Amino acid sequence: MAFATSSIECNVVVVGGGNSGFCAAISAAQSGARNVLLIDKCPEEWAGGNSYFTAGAMRTAQSGLKDVLPLVNNDDAEMAKLIDLESYTRDDFLADMERITHGKYDRELGKTLVEESTSAIQWLAKNGVRFQLSFNRQAYKVDGRYKFWGGLCSKTEDGGRGLVRDHQSAAERHGITILYQTAAEKINLDPQTGVFKSLLVNRQGKKVSISAQALILAAGGFESNPRMRAQYLGPGWDLAHVRGTPYNTGECLEMAIRDIAAKQVGQWSGCHSVAWDASSPQNSGDRKISNEFTKSGYPFGVTINSQGNRFFDEGSDIRNYTYAKFGKAILAQPQGVAFQVWDSQTIKWLCDEEYRDEIVEKIHGDSIEELAQNCALKGLENPTGFVQTLKCYNEAVYNHRAENGSGLKWDPAIKDGLGTQSSKTQLAVPKSNWALPIDQGPFMAVKVGCGVTFTLGGLAVESQTSGVISNFTGKMLGGLFYENYPGGSGLTSGAVFGRKAGIRAAAMVADSASSSHKRVVPPGL
Repeated sequence: MAFATSSIECNVVVVGGGNSGFCAAISAAQSGARNVLLIDKCPEEWAGGNSYFTAGAMRTAQSGLKDVLPLVNNDDAEMAKLIDLESYTRDDFLADMERITHGKYDRELGKTLVEESTSAIQWLAKNGVRFQLSFNRQAYKVDGRYKFWGGLCSKTEDGGRGLVRDHQSAAERHGITILYQTAAEKINLDPQTGVFKSLLVNRQGKKVSISAQALILAAGGFESNPRMRAQYLGPGWDLAHVRGTPYNTGECLEMAIRDIAAKQVGQWSGCHSVAWDASSPQNSGDRKISNEFTKSGYPFGVTINSQGNRFFDEGSDIRNYTYAKFGKAILAQPQGVAFQVWDSQTIKWLCDEEYRDEIVEKIHGDSIEELAQNCALKGLENPTGFVQTLKCYNEAVYNHRAENGSGLKWDPAIKDGLGTQSSKTQLAVPKSNWALPIDQGPFMAVKVGCGVTFTLGGLAVESQTSGVISNFTGKMLGGLFYENYPGGSGLTSGAVFGRKAGIRAAAMVADSASSSHKRVVPPGL
């Protein structure tokens, strides 16, 4: 079927309307590009990409409360007196990047992310993005004080929803045009010079050619594409649940590789994936419930598969450094599901927005045996093994306390050393921190599966400009994270590299007065 082709002219065209795309568009406008167009293939009611579905956390280097308080709107002088917030230096951030990715991250990209994290957040705040201290997700009240933990303390007001609304308002103030239901299909290059000429898009069934001096690609990965997940992540990944937008299906990655020979880098077999409500929709997030399907209370209990066995160390590290990899561990279990289990000692410490009655099906029991039988009604195949696992776990905790407990205190805000291993008992799968016996009823379990957030494979970029390294330059960021990441780094990356791409694109527009060259500039995912 043939479609009539129309045309649009602008200075900068940005493909993708998530955090990174909006940062790029706003930065380009602020840097002098007068006619900035942002396109997204989703309908307007799905605006915001995966950014909409986040909790809005942003990791940044900071020197304590004095750096953070000027940016947030939910604190006052009296509250500040009750807050314990350790500094999180650039060296701390880089050390986390090294440790969490096992040293595989791109050094230049990582350095740029860390060094510009603070200025990027300050820039967002100046643009009207509202920030708050994340009391609900990143602080525990211990002995009357709010203790922040895991190198992360701030979030956007109303999470991803609020971030997207604030970006949309800033884009409107800067005169940026946004077209939804407009999908990029082909990058056209000048056959003589090999530089960017135009972008062919499909706008509501009609072919449209967009000419510009610079093109910014910010269209995410292939996390919503079950075929590509199975192809690159491996067997079974087509069965994972999609946490966010159903529109991140990888076409722009393939387009850049095909049309401009963009260099592929990063871990194409890796992704960010979490413990996710097993009853959630499979192929997309829920715009109302959003990030509340996340189930990150595993450090305070144990996680048991359908065969009745534990399979990872729930206390191996602070949650911010483990939650993005444990979805993969759950998917690898029989039926790709597991049961998170707690007793009355720790149920009260679970995050209300993730475990409130309105959004999650809870399984209860007055005894471990009753809990096992009730879990069997929800897919537990070996209730006897479930009970035995908990009994062995409890015995290991008791023995650890007898041997080591006199100087240890349970503390959810630090790695407290309360574990399971002792000279008397060595579990095959230890729990290294926060190991309390699960012996005080009533007991509760929640069934979880794997929720995939974003994929890690991408295209090579220049760290200082976000320009693609290829024969023609161009892309979507690859190489920054491997297997895992420090929680809150994703949105910060989008802001840092999106902002840089906008600055570079505006410079290209200015240069076009004396040169006909046009280039492709992709920011981070």
